[in-house]
Order: sequence, then C-alpha cells, then structure tokens
Amino acid sequence: MELCQVISTKLARATIGVLISSLRARVLSPPRPWARSVLTLSGKAINEILSFIVFSFLDVLDVILCYVYKIADFFIEAEWKPCYCSPAKESITSSGKILVSEQSETKIVSLTSTKLQLEEISDTLYARPTVVSDVSRSTVKRLKLEGNVVQSFDKVNRGSVRSTFAINSTFVELLHGRIRGHPSRPIPRWSDCDCKTCNSWASSSKETLFVKADGARDNVQEDVLFIHGFISSSAFWTETLFPNFSKSAKSTYRLLAIDLLGFGRSPKPNDSLYTLREHLEMIEHSVIEPYKVKSFHIVAHSLGCILALALAVKYPGSVKSLTLLAPPYFPVPKGEQGTQYLMRKLAPRRVWPLIAFGASMACWYEHVSRTICFLVCKNHRIWNFLTKLITRNRIRTFLIEGFCCHTHNAAWHTLHNILCGTAGKVDEYLDIVRNRLKCNVTVFHGRDDELNPHGM
Repeated sequence: MELCQVISTKLARATIGVLISSLRARVLSPPRPWARSVLTLSGKAINEILSFIVFSFLDVLDVILCYVYKIADFFIEAEWKPCYCSPAKESITSSGKILVSEQSETKIVSLTSTKLQLEEISDTLYARPTVVSDVSRSTVKRLKLEGNVVQSFDKVNRGSVRSTFAINSTFVELLHGRIRGHPSRPIPRWSDCDCKTCNSWASSSKETLFVKADGARDNVQEDVLFIHGFISSSAFWTETLFPNFSKSAKSTYRLLAIDLLGFGRSPKPNDSLYTLREHLEMIEHSVIEPYKVKSFHIVAHSLGCILALALAVKYPGSVKSLTLLAPPYFPVPKGEQGTQYLMRKLAPRRVWPLIAFGASMACWYEHVSRTICFLVCKNHRIWNFLTKLITRNRIRTFLIEGFCCHTHNAAWHTLHNILCGTAGKVDEYLDIVRNRLKCNVTVFHGRDDELNPHGM
C-alpha cells in the first residue's frame, strides 16, 4: 500500500510538472500567426472605435470654441476675425481678399494699394469634412450607391465651400476702400505670446527673417542655407549642428540658418496667409539679397524640404547641392485630389500613434489648435521654467523655444498652404530637379517614421 501511494504521488507530481512546463512554454513562446492577426485586428478595431468617438467629440468642441473665440475677440479686441468655419465669401472678402476657383486650382486674389496679387492657397483650409460625414460617405461607397447620390453630394459640398467672384472695377474700388479704412489689428493678438523673443521683429523698421550667420565672414567660398521644419526654429541647426563643424569647414563655408516667416524670432504678421510665395519672397529679401548670395547649398528638414525644392526650381543655376532630412512626400494616386489626400495621410484622425493624433488635432480643427497654441505658445516661458526645474537644469531647452515660438495664424496657414497645398507640385519639383539641375541631392529618411513613412 505504501509503495502504491508513493508511486501515485510521484505520478501526480510528474503530471503537474508536465502541465506547468507546457503552460510556461505557451506563455513564453511567441504567438502563432493566427493569434497575431487576431490581436492586430482587435487593436485596429479598438483604435477605429476610439478614434470615431474622440474626433466626433472634437468636431463638436471645435464648433463651440468657434463661438467662444468670437465673443472673446470681440470683447478684448473690439472685433473678431472671420474663421474658416464661416462661408468662404465671409472669411475671405472681409479681409479684402477674394476666393477664386479656376481650372481646379484655388487661388486668392489679394488686393493691395498698388497691385492685384494672386496667391495660391489650399482648399483644406475651408473644406474639412467632419468624421460623421466621412463615415457616411464611405458607407455610401460600400453600398455601391456612388452614382447620382455621391455626385449630388459632391456638388453640394463643392458649392458650400467654393465660390467664384467676377472681378470688375466697381468691386475692386469697394474692396480698396475697405482695405484702406480697415483698422490694424494689435500685434500680438491677445491669444499670442507678447514676450521679447517672439516679438523682437516688431521693434525693427525692416520686416526680414531672423538669420543666424556663422562660419566664414571675410573670404567666403561657399554659402549654406539651413531651413528648419514645421513648428521649429533656426535653433534646430545652430544648437546641434553648428557647434560640431570643424574649424576648416567654418573657415570655408558661411552658414546661414533662418527662422521661417511666423516662427522663432521672425515676423509674425496677423494678416498673412503664409503661402509658398510669401515664404520664398521672405527668404529672398532676408538672405539671398542682403548677403549677396550667388550660389549656395541647401540643407532642409521636414516642411523646409518643400521650400528647398521650390528654391531649387526657382534658382536652378545657383543651387549647388540639396540635402533633405525627412522630406514629407506622399505620392498622390491618380484621380485623387492632392490636397485632401495629403491631409488624410498626414493627419489620419486616429488616436494612435500619438504623433498622428497630434497632427490630426493641428490639421483638422482650427479652434482646437488655437486653444493648444494659447496654452503652449503663449505660456512657453512657464514650460521652459518648469522643464529646467524638473530636470534641475540638466538639459538645454532650446527645442522648447523652437516648438513654442510661433502664432496660431502662422502654424495653421503654413501647415495647410505649404504641406497640403503643394501636394500636387512636389512631383513636378522633383522632376525638374532630376532633369534640369546638375546639383547633388542627398535624402535622409528614418526607416521607422510613423507620420511620414514614404520619404523621397
């Protein structure tokens, strides 16, 4: 009997040991392919559901904030600036500008006292469908009711956001009088930062970009222009790259890093639309002309790569090399509207990954993004102090200054008019650079870039 008990006990222990070992193997072993696919699909489903809830809430919140800011602007500044929630006619003509749709290209006719200037803008500024409308539209497509239903929807949608105005002498004179009699808005606006760093340009008689020059001064052999990316500044280069150049490099090259229009210490005009034309003209007036630059190399990051390509196309005989870091390139499929396609890719309205969530709030919601700028940019001195306090002053905070020193007007229009508005031009620029320019082009792009996975 005792022998039987011993044998049964050992068998029980052995059985338990085998079970534990098998469980450990299952837990520690990698999941099978079907398990991975189930987890992936579950994660996507959760992301889709949460995204729909969050961004539907943001759609409503943006409408509420629209009225909040109208009231605040009226009481603080005695007027409110029309936003892109308003019909296109109101938001454009009240500032003396006319929205014109011509051959599928949207342009701005900007009236000044001396000339009528055409400036291209992106339709994503005023044509941003809500989450519910996007879901409704995709459902209609899935039910294969694209015929008359979708066509009528497109006609109504286009008619609600686009208008074509006939320009005649009477209308021009009327707008001319309104522009001359329009009171200037305070600089800065109440929701923008009023510190010396952000408004150092206001004390200068010349409205030129802030330029940080380093390297050779007397015997300049070659010039290098550094262009930063979105919501950044020249410190992106001057605090990281410039100190690491050798003495021989600094004795040969003149290094010119700029703060783009609306960012860092550069001018931040409230009435600017921050178009590609305006950015390029400011670079010309601030760098190429005063520094007498005849030929130059360009090093650019992110959004700055688009400006670098535009400069190369404009000065094909002057650009000696192009170095592009993380260029925002999204090939537009045939039949797709470039601006809207890029906005959906750049800002997919998903809560995960977090960088896509941040880009979506900045791109889709005018008043939510203004609130973020109000909390972050207007109070950047507080964030700078807290960062130094928490880290015991062990890290340099120049990136906070670069990230925060801009206005909502500058960030909002630059994001739409440069990133989204040039979606149909980048391929053309690349073709010109490849076929007509003789300069070297070097592209650096991260393999795991979640926001911009393509590169050039």
